[in-house]
Amino acid sequence: MQKIKSLMTRQGLKSPPESLSDLGAIESLRVPGKEEFRELREQPTDPQAEQELINSIEQVYFSTDSFDIVKYELEKLPPVLNLQELEEYRDKLKQQQAAVSKKVADLILEKQPAYVKELERVTSLQTGLQLAAVICTNGRRHLNIAKEGFTQASLGLLANQRKRQLLIGLLKSLRTIKTLQRTDVRLSEMLEEEDYPGAIQLCLECQKAASTFKHYSCISELNSKLQDTLEQIEEQLDVALSKICKNFDINHYTKVQQAYRLLGKTQTAMDQLHMHFTQAIHNTVFQVVLGYVELCAGNTDTKFQKLQYKDLCTHVTPDSYIPCLADLCKALWEVMLSYYRTMEWHEKHDSEDTISASEGSNMMGTEETNFDRGYIKKKLEHGLTRIWQDVQLKVKTYLLGTDLSIFKYDDFIFVLDIISRLMQVGEEFCGSKSEVLQESIRKQSVNYFKNYHRTRLDELRMFLENETWELCPVKSNFSILQLHEFKFMEQSRSPSVSPSKQPASTSSKTVTLFEQYCSGGNPFEIQANHKDEETEDVLASNGYESDEQEKSAYQEYDSDSDVPEELKRDYVDEQTGDAPVKSVSRETLKSRKKSDYSLNKVNAPILTNTTLNVIRLVGKYMQMMNILKPIAFDVIHFMSQLFDYYLYAIYTFFGRNDSLESTGLGLSSSRLRTTLNRIQESLIDLEVSADPTSTLAAAEERKEKVPSPHLSHLVVLTSGDTLYGLAERVVATESLVFLAEQFEFLQPHLDAVMPAVKKPFLQQFYSQTVSTASELRKPIYWIVAGKAIDYEQMLLLMANVKWDVKEIMSQHNIYVDALLKEFEQFNRRLNEVSKRVWIPLPVSNILWEHCIRLANRTIVEGYANVKKCSNEGRALMQLDFQQFLMKLEKLTDIRPIPDKEFVETYIKAYYLTENDMERWIKEHRIILYNFPSLSELLLFNLQKQINM
Repeated sequence: MQKIKSLMTRQGLKSPPESLSDLGAIESLRVPGKEEFRELREQPTDPQAEQELINSIEQVYFSTDSFDIVKYELEKLPPVLNLQELEEYRDKLKQQQAAVSKKVADLILEKQPAYVKELERVTSLQTGLQLAAVICTNGRRHLNIAKEGFTQASLGLLANQRKRQLLIGLLKSLRTIKTLQRTDVRLSEMLEEEDYPGAIQLCLECQKAASTFKHYSCISELNSKLQDTLEQIEEQLDVALSKICKNFDINHYTKVQQAYRLLGKTQTAMDQLHMHFTQAIHNTVFQVVLGYVELCAGNTDTKFQKLQYKDLCTHVTPDSYIPCLADLCKALWEVMLSYYRTMEWHEKHDSEDTISASEGSNMMGTEETNFDRGYIKKKLEHGLTRIWQDVQLKVKTYLLGTDLSIFKYDDFIFVLDIISRLMQVGEEFCGSKSEVLQESIRKQSVNYFKNYHRTRLDELRMFLENETWELCPVKSNFSILQLHEFKFMEQSRSPSVSPSKQPASTSSKTVTLFEQYCSGGNPFEIQANHKDEETEDVLASNGYESDEQEKSAYQEYDSDSDVPEELKRDYVDEQTGDAPVKSVSRETLKSRKKSDYSLNKVNAPILTNTTLNVIRLVGKYMQMMNILKPIAFDVIHFMSQLFDYYLYAIYTFFGRNDSLESTGLGLSSSRLRTTLNRIQESLIDLEVSADPTSTLAAAEERKEKVPSPHLSHLVVLTSGDTLYGLAERVVATESLVFLAEQFEFLQPHLDAVMPAVKKPFLQQFYSQTVSTASELRKPIYWIVAGKAIDYEQMLLLMANVKWDVKEIMSQHNIYVDALLKEFEQFNRRLNEVSKRVWIPLPVSNILWEHCIRLANRTIVEGYANVKKCSNEGRALMQLDFQQFLMKLEKLTDIRPIPDKEFVETYIKAYYLTENDMERWIKEHRIILYNFPSLSELLLFNLQKQINM
């Protein structure tokens, strides 16, 4: 392109003009003529050859416009000129010129349409410029006409009007400035009135007005002052926000929130609020504890205010520990209640804002409001757990500051009650299970309870060893719910309890503590009035509440009223393990009711002072378990040890008799023996003194055990006049049965609080221990039955009878009368004992059954000792036994007579042949299974028949 440009320069052509001033040059540009175009066409048309010619042109020809071609060519001429060479060189230059000219011509022809179009555009532009010049000329002419048409007076009026308008604006500005100057006084008044929204609104309006008049020098200082005032308002607003943490006021909090909303700092306000709640918890607990510490310390030089909260808690004295804890929980409740009411306020106002936003049309403002509302909601929900964790840590630190083992049981229960109420508050506050507080109090409770239980076991051993087993007279309507220790159960079970006596938390199961005390009050204030003012009224005089009641009791037994269901149920022999006795008539039950040992104190439960103490202990244990459910398993385990030790003591005192056990008679059931062995291995310390060579583990294991109790020397069990301590045995055994009944009564409550993984232990305790209490009746009363009748004398009398008579006798032998006299005497002694202690129907049935069973087995033993016996002697045996049964049925109501078939089968076995004997044994396997000794006697008699 540079070469073409240089060539055009050499030919006298110029580049396109760059301004309108060169239009003349463009117009004078010469276009090659037709002759020239024809001459150019006659040139060789080979493009490659043309391009080679152009490329053969020296580069210097394309350098600059100032290049002198002629001079350059002349300088190139050799010193000696040669015409032929010059002509050849001239032809070469002409060919190069022709190639360049043809190339230029081609380019010109190629660009000619664009040239023509551009030339037309320039021509059009020139025409438009000429028209613009005409318009400008006309405009200037019209302006001159307007200038000459206005007068000086008209312009003066306009100037005065403009000046007036400026003065009116200035006056308005001056009035606004004057108002702004007086704003600080009004702001101070509004802050004193706690009208924070109004103060902020006024301050913002003043700032907006000040920015409008900032061009005045007096406004710049006012604007700075307003900014300082706004910062001061924010500081006072933060102080007002902190007051919400201890005493929430709806109106006050509404003003504060409106103020923060005007400032556009609702999220910042929520962050500040949580910081204030955290600080309020710390300051509150510190001030409460500090007040008690300084009060108890008196005028000392110790600077308690400089101590950390953890160290300060260690200075709380035991006397002020519980009041301080109660006040601490009250103060923390106020903080949590304020937070709860704060959340309520936001929930209520969020719903109102949602309704108002749905009616509005500002979508941008609605989205921003929803974002703020979502942030506040999440912040408040997160703050629930955070605040409760702070409360737990503060209370835990206070609890760890003092060893709770120094407190008495009632005080310790009081502490647990307060902590339990606090954990209930926490669970309702944020749904937390209070893991921190539970773990802390659980460890201290278990340690405290272990020591307390060990002391109670030692006391129970002392009570048992000093117990004379006298009846503790209680009213016929006695219930453990009447005891102070079980009042918490009565209040939760009985709907008839006065509302004034019930804790406020139990008045409605659907109302939470926060809903109940939201308008006022404190859930920890009821602790002071927790103790029941009523006194216990469970004891009775001589077993009857009054003389009139005693007379009515006798009249009841003489009347023809229906037999009580209790007597019908008790008459069935459920305690011996044998088949129950047959049902008896109404007249028989009436006669039984009239007997001495069934009449006296028939409705009053049989228990002793020791039994009552054990029941009270159970009530105390259940109080702790009810208050602190995480230690329910430990408490129930210790409760089971109380029952185990009481059961083992009763068996040790009244039921153990090696002579009877060795005979195979009166043996306890396998379940009872298993239970007693378990108790002895796990609870009873059989060693007299500690072995110095024993291991530490063995010593620790012995600490968990209690020495076996010993019966008081005041209790005499060897006198026949008292039926070998029957009264004491009845009181002891039936008190154990009564205790077992109370445990059965408490089972649903224990099962409700027992952890699911530990419930098999509770079920095993009831099925293997509590249910075996009544089974102790059999071995205990068997000892009385074994000594009440002189069975040895009967054997001696039977040995003197001649059984090989030759004729059938019509008169029974004297040993039958002697045995019946023994039973009559037993009946009289039983009546005498019943005057001291009411003998329940199951007890009397067991006594009679044991005595009859022993008598029948003695009869069989006497018959088995006979060396010679005829068939007439066998008939005499049947006569004697039938006479015995006939008279015996008049003394007792037991039907059928125990072991009656045992005696009759033994007598009849002498009449059976060998084949009949074998067949009879096969048909009566059940009897032989129930009476193993019968098989031996039958075989013995069969052998005697063979020998005879």
